[in-house]
Amino acid sequence: MLFNSFQFLFFLPLTVAVYWSCARNVRLQNAVVIVSSYIFYGWWDWRFLILIAFTSLWSYLTGLAELKRWNRDPSKTLLALSLVVNLGILGVFKYYNFFAGEFVSLLNGLGLKAHMSSLNIILPVGISFYTFQALSYTIDVYRRQLKPTEDVLAFFAFISFFPQLVAGPIERATNLLPQFVRRKTFCYPEAVAGCRQMLWGFFKKMVVADNCAVVVNRMLDGSQADGLAIILGVFMFSFQIYGDFSGYSDIAIGCARLFGINLMRNFNFPYFSRDIAEFWRRWHISLTTWFRDYLYIPLGGSRCGRRLQIRNTFAIFLVSGVWHGANWTFILWGAFHAMLFLPLLLNCRNRRYVDTVASGRIWPGMTEMARMLGTFLLAAIGWGIFRASSVGEFFRWVVLTADISTWHWPQCGMKVFPVALGAIVFLSVAEWFNRNESFGFARYPRNAFLRHVLYILLTCIILLYTPGAQEFIYFQF
Repeated sequence: MLFNSFQFLFFLPLTVAVYWSCARNVRLQNAVVIVSSYIFYGWWDWRFLILIAFTSLWSYLTGLAELKRWNRDPSKTLLALSLVVNLGILGVFKYYNFFAGEFVSLLNGLGLKAHMSSLNIILPVGISFYTFQALSYTIDVYRRQLKPTEDVLAFFAFISFFPQLVAGPIERATNLLPQFVRRKTFCYPEAVAGCRQMLWGFFKKMVVADNCAVVVNRMLDGSQADGLAIILGVFMFSFQIYGDFSGYSDIAIGCARLFGINLMRNFNFPYFSRDIAEFWRRWHISLTTWFRDYLYIPLGGSRCGRRLQIRNTFAIFLVSGVWHGANWTFILWGAFHAMLFLPLLLNCRNRRYVDTVASGRIWPGMTEMARMLGTFLLAAIGWGIFRASSVGEFFRWVVLTADISTWHWPQCGMKVFPVALGAIVFLSVAEWFNRNESFGFARYPRNAFLRHVLYILLTCIILLYTPGAQEFIYFQF
């Protein structure tokens, strides 16, 4: 089920009403969460439910096995089994066809005739997200940072909680699981704040991202694109993927607040960053911190020699690229960001900007503005790699953009271009003045009348300027 669908418009209020009608019974509330989440997830394909149910059950049983030996050393065997099973499932569904195809191509390139049939399977929506969430539980239990739960309903609710099930934030068991154990009371101001955050998320997705998508698809999907069309397309894609993914996160976080659940922040205005290190502290925070805590730091992080620092940096960025999908473009995208990040790390400048840009001031200085624009440009080049269908196509784009003689003002996608550009400007201004807040619409007029006028205006913009419902980009990951 899509957030931006009429079905969800009826599904959410009904689920919230049933959930809070069971406020005196936590286990019954968790049962409501599980049933509603399975309906939400199974709306795409009921067969996906088998996979998420197995992942939940396997991780729960692994935790119980570890609980029986809680006063002894943690079992490396149980940890290894959990990792192999969960990552094995993810690998088969997400990467089998890619690696099989590459292996066959290698053999054929060596003159050996080979053929390997591909699996005719559908990539389950959000499999990378809930798999990593399950792994966080197993690893935290192994590290003795979290005691395994015996409450099967709480655990299944933790894995399947529908607001963040298919595209995050990737929650840690230490943060989310305890919230399904304790009793909650309905908080009206929190629910109102959640609805306001959802409204902003819908604007980012349905107005910014979906209008940008129309322009991007017409400018980049085709062999006739010239240099200027590619530049405009990549620029628009930078805001499409931000509006799409951060919009989903705002909807998910706001929706969770209706249930008395607090999810972690996933975006912190990344396009206001002054270098790539700051960008990655602000972009997809739940994934970057996941890799930091479960991969980068165990490898030694930055507290080691330069050779190992280089290895660890490339490891975390390349794995992040592979996590996004089975395509060499994602690996190249990860390597590109690793090369941008390394000079900052090796010169101890990766923590240079930890405050909010233009803190205490309305506008940034010229130096800050130049650094933000430079960081955005580098990120946009990375999004060009990310968006290209192949490495070859990306380098074809580079050649075309380098030849200024091929530049012509594009005709395709120009009708919706002003709407997309206006939405980007509105988004940027609103988020700039909310850059010290938790999301771009957190501050609001104190006057009740003006506040409700603003809500109505934003709702009208969403209804009038949505080009058509589209799936969220990160559903494919």
